[in-house]
Amino acid sequence: MRRTLNLAALLAMTFCFAVSAQAEPLLLYTSQPDGDVRTLVEAFVESCPGVEVRVFRSGTEEVVSKVLAEKMTGRVQADLLLLADAVTFERLKAEGVLAVYRSPEASALPDSVQDPDGTYCGTKVLATVLLFNTSAGKAVEPTWKALLDPENADRAMIASPLYSGAAAYQLGVLTRSEGFGWKFYEGMKANAVAVGKGNGSIITAVAGGDRLFGPVVDYMARRAKAKGSPVDYVYPAEGSPVITEPVGIVAREEVRGEAKRFVDFLLSERGQALFSGMGYVPVRRGVPVPDGLLGIDQMTVLSADSAMLIREREGDKARFSELFGY
Repeated sequence: MRRTLNLAALLAMTFCFAVSAQAEPLLLYTSQPDGDVRTLVEAFVESCPGVEVRVFRSGTEEVVSKVLAEKMTGRVQADLLLLADAVTFERLKAEGVLAVYRSPEASALPDSVQDPDGTYCGTKVLATVLLFNTSAGKAVEPTWKALLDPENADRAMIASPLYSGAAAYQLGVLTRSEGFGWKFYEGMKANAVAVGKGNGSIITAVAGGDRLFGPVVDYMARRAKAKGSPVDYVYPAEGSPVITEPVGIVAREEVRGEAKRFVDFLLSERGQALFSGMGYVPVRRGVPVPDGLLGIDQMTVLSADSAMLIREREGDKARFSELFGY
């Protein structure tokens, strides 16, 4: 059955970076990993002294459910959103959640990562790669079809689109790409591909040898390898779905200056260099791409019509849940 949002449990997951209690704190909702958002917020606070930033973190799909539940009660509590993909932000824009803010730093970014209406902007490039355990003695074939290979039956894992925004985007794109469609997901089910919660569950299963391989976002694969886990990764020959983890400001009668400064910081050269240092592919021109990863202009990108992905996302998730019994 589909998982439902337990708002009380989610609220208990909120953590705080306290710097000053003199002003009303900024509240950031994000799906970025705990350690990374902590580093990010600490760097922002250093550049903007006297600001307190509180953070609520969970998977993108659960964060969106929380935002929409709060909207129904009359007011979204968050000031800022930093979540998986543009499709998520298009949905929130349609719901009237987002304010218009055009950062002066955005001029150094490609138009492709920016909302033309100015309600959100991508902060990094996250491409899907195939992570595999190197103890098996050979690399996984660099193709999505490896997930359907009978020799790999009961040896792979994918993330759940009911929790992970990256997986939800991947589901929408692959089911609408030539050579894939729902037959691809039905084939994975028939080949006993397991479903984990998020990308982290795949890293754990593959590094621990419980599963041979699975698709994860590139920075997590690179990070696991760098830490000495017995893993490596390949970019699928057919191409990779790519998300940009946009940032957006929640609509208010008057947008706070601190929220604007937070967006400016993420898109600035310093903020983008910080992301690069964490192992993310930056979106800003001129900021180095981490070793071992491909820049957006070096990879084959799989995509689909954004309007269709927005319209069909909930139906896609329901169909996935029925197919995999998750």
